[in-house]
Amino acid sequence: MKFVRFGERGSEKPGLIDATGMLRDLSGQVSDIAGTALGRLDQLAALDPATLPAVEGSPRLGACVGEIGKFICIGLNYSDHAAEAGMDLPPEPIIFAKYTSAVCGPTDPLIIPRGSQKTDWEVELAVVIGKRGKYIDESEALSHVAGYCAANDVSERSYQIERAGQWSKGKSCDNFGPLGPWLVTPDEVGDPNALGMWLDVNGERMQTGSTANMVFQVPFLISYLSQFFTLEPGDVISTGTPPGVGMGMKPPRFLKPGDVVTLGIDTLGQQRQVCVADS
Repeated sequence: MKFVRFGERGSEKPGLIDATGMLRDLSGQVSDIAGTALGRLDQLAALDPATLPAVEGSPRLGACVGEIGKFICIGLNYSDHAAEAGMDLPPEPIIFAKYTSAVCGPTDPLIIPRGSQKTDWEVELAVVIGKRGKYIDESEALSHVAGYCAANDVSERSYQIERAGQWSKGKSCDNFGPLGPWLVTPDEVGDPNALGMWLDVNGERMQTGSTANMVFQVPFLISYLSQFFTLEPGDVISTGTPPGVGMGMKPPRFLKPGDVVTLGIDTLGQQRQVCVADS
């Protein structure tokens, strides 16, 4: 099942996409696609969509999960991306935070920060946790997943690399974390490590990859992270990007106002962001 959150920013309603592509309103069943509701998406998926109100028009889609607690990102998790970045493969997953103020919808503007010269793109598979867990065994890891979605781990490379300190300052600017359009349940996704992915800038293909090429795959990442802290419903794990980012091009290429970024992952839908300058 494909779950969504629709409406004005900060006032999103829960919904689902039926088999015909119609948006259905879930407000009468659940207050949000968030928190404890993520642990019972199977019950919501069992509803007859025809009994739910149809939503007319084309409302804005928000981030496909609400009330995110932790937005955890994995760095250099594709060997070919590490090579283009000129970095060695890490012996363990590189973990950094993207602050939740960066979260936005899949078609919200991509805001280039004031003074930025190196805003970059990264298509990624995101995992949304649905069941609390700590010290999770790898064999049980996928039972903690509510669903999967597409993410764009937008990055300001000068802030990330040239301004000292940790990566989060270059990863957490406003609207640097589009999620969605859909939160897709595991039964519909199948193997999360067998999904094709792509990203275009102004219609030109920049990234083509597959989650099969992850260095550390989804079950391991969930188990690994849970050794350090409790994973809670609504936590998001963004699992890394394939090659083709602007930083790795010769010469490097970065986003500017007016550019259009589109991306997609098999079964998880597509995003589209128009780049605008921050005011």
